[in-house]
Amino acid sequence: MAIARDIREINEKVKKESIFIAQLTSEINQVIVGQSYVIERMLIGLLANGHILIEGVPGLAKTLAVKTLSSAISTKFQRIQFTPDLLPADLIGTLIYNPQSATFNVKKGPVFANLILADEINRAPAKVQSALLEAMQERQVTIGDTTHALPEPFLVMATQNPIEHEGTYPLPEAQIDRFMLKLKVTYPQKQEEKLILERMTSGETVTVRPVVSAADITSARATVQEIYVDEKVKNYIVDIVFATRQPADYKLGDLKSLIAYGASPRATIYLTLAAKAYAFMQGRGYVTPEDVKTIGPDVLRHRLLLTYEAEAEDMTTDHVIKQIFDGVEVP
Repeated sequence: MAIARDIREINEKVKKESIFIAQLTSEINQVIVGQSYVIERMLIGLLANGHILIEGVPGLAKTLAVKTLSSAISTKFQRIQFTPDLLPADLIGTLIYNPQSATFNVKKGPVFANLILADEINRAPAKVQSALLEAMQERQVTIGDTTHALPEPFLVMATQNPIEHEGTYPLPEAQIDRFMLKLKVTYPQKQEEKLILERMTSGETVTVRPVVSAADITSARATVQEIYVDEKVKNYIVDIVFATRQPADYKLGDLKSLIAYGASPRATIYLTLAAKAYAFMQGRGYVTPEDVKTIGPDVLRHRLLLTYEAEAEDMTTDHVIKQIFDGVEVP
């Protein structure tokens, strides 16, 4: 009875707190046509305090989507264009010598913002990636001997182009694992493309107003943490992750030769947090197995390493993940 009462209370709280989601979505949709999947997942990252990697061919409004989201939230936004000649100091800042006082002053870099757009992240070399890694994981950066905390909320949304390999550096596995979600942006539908044509060639400019404050986001994040996850749903999440490591235990033995490495415990944590954020967006105070199924592919997509055999058979991680979700028993 106590659990039922608690869930009712959380439900009421979530309904009140999640009203701003509709306002935020409506404001973004003034500029972005379609792409409801990308917008929804960006908001999940924002609510669950998880970084997002957005992959898609050029021209699909990846950068525009992130910029529009940042305009609708009254926080500091910074776009960083990643290039092969970028240095860690260009990202996090550096020490500058002051001859008058014979001291070094800290000049903070663009990473000191709430929302970071790391545009074409795979164009920068490994030393820049490792500098960003500390910022993403520890939410702090070290300049000289001093460690500086990054502002709250802090969220990295990175874009990468999957088809162009010239002048790109593959992201280290450790860094890819730091992203809560990896989104695959696809081409728009025919009707949406026509609407894009009309909207983008009319000569009119749409101004996006900030409708949400940083305090609203912080408050919503605290509520997301309170969302109830039943024991059966927790077991389901653990089973999904374990099925990526030991598929034979879940009668998925034919996947064993396709998966080189399964998902890490970070996948279990992120799957739970993302499912909570998804439930919050639906105005619910509890997580269902359907929430886990909906958000699962975005959490697991970049965490499975497939074997050469899988690549030879043209199997993608999305195919393997679908088989896992189809094979693991739903509570």
